[in-house]
Amino acid sequence: MARLFRVLLLLPVLAALAVSPALAWQCPVQWKAAEEAIKKAEGMNVPPEAKAMLEDAKRFVAEAKKHHTEGNTKVEHARAMWKAKAAGAIADSVITISQP
Repeated sequence: MARLFRVLLLLPVLAALAVSPALAWQCPVQWKAAEEAIKKAEGMNVPPEAKAMLEDAKRFVAEAKKHHTEGNTKVEHARAMWKAKAAGAIADSVITISQP
């Protein structure tokens, strides 16, 4: 009975350890999507007020990459994810603003 209890207690810990590296692989996917949106926006006729937004998106991608490479914790990877997602959202907004 004690052995079963230990096994049941150990399973969630092992599952958490296996999942955390998998979550780290999502960071590059997110910032690559943001970079593609930024490139698409740069190819359009961007109005002056949206150029600052595009620069913010580029800065967020750079910060996301920094958090990913320097981060050893889940918090750092979470910061990388939200900054990459924010960069993508900003770039999508620039695309919307730039459309006639």
